[in-house]
Amino acid sequence: MSINGNEIPSNISDQSDKFIVIRRSYFYIAIAPVMFVCGLAVGFLIWGDQNIKSVDEKVLTVTENSPIADTEEIEYFDESLDRFDVKSSNDPCIGSPDAPITVIEFSDFQCGYCARFVDSTLIPLLESYPDEIRFCYKDFPLESIHPEAFAASEAAECAFEQDQFWQFHNGIFWNQSKLGVDLYLDLADSLKMDLDQFQQCIESNKYRSRVVEDFTIGRDLGVTGTPTFFVNGIPLVGAQPIESFIGIIESELTQQ
Repeated sequence: MSINGNEIPSNISDQSDKFIVIRRSYFYIAIAPVMFVCGLAVGFLIWGDQNIKSVDEKVLTVTENSPIADTEEIEYFDESLDRFDVKSSNDPCIGSPDAPITVIEFSDFQCGYCARFVDSTLIPLLESYPDEIRFCYKDFPLESIHPEAFAASEAAECAFEQDQFWQFHNGIFWNQSKLGVDLYLDLADSLKMDLDQFQQCIESNKYRSRVVEDFTIGRDLGVTGTPTFFVNGIPLVGAQPIESFIGIIESELTQQ
């Protein structure tokens, strides 16, 4: 026999049927106030959710079900939003400090989309605008999904100490499947860095606070995924094609 409450055994009398119906009506009457209150609560939650969405949701979109995650291509610019005031100090940068366009990236060395950006977008972008762009890198390691990202950021900062950041940066992204101390030492050796200085730097976590500082700056700006860019303060999120950058850059240059 099924336990479905709507089924009644055939051997129950008509009187019993009436009794069951009456008792059910009492039950419905009893729970009516509770159902009314629950309905109000659900309505409030739905209405409230629609009215408390923050401006960050208009700027940043991340992978579903993850508060911090790699970011795919999305719509990049809402003209109704103000520019963000993004400062860059003590960061590895390439390009003239007087360049009219500053691009600041928040990146993660274990992020696949970030690696794709280097090859398909960053290199050709810098080749296309050699005098117009200053590109700066900030660390945003997503430790919850990329366990090697933080250590890679520290190692890159140690390479920056010896003026080898960009070569080291490329070496990491081109060898993402090998992240670890052995790779960092091999890269340092191939770049003819001072190995003793480099090894002492990574073992002492010398630049841990700098990585944390970058991450905090990004979080305060509303960054939730990588890569995230700010082009003269305009947010651009995800592994966007080069055309997305060119659109903003050309627009900015015409306003100079």
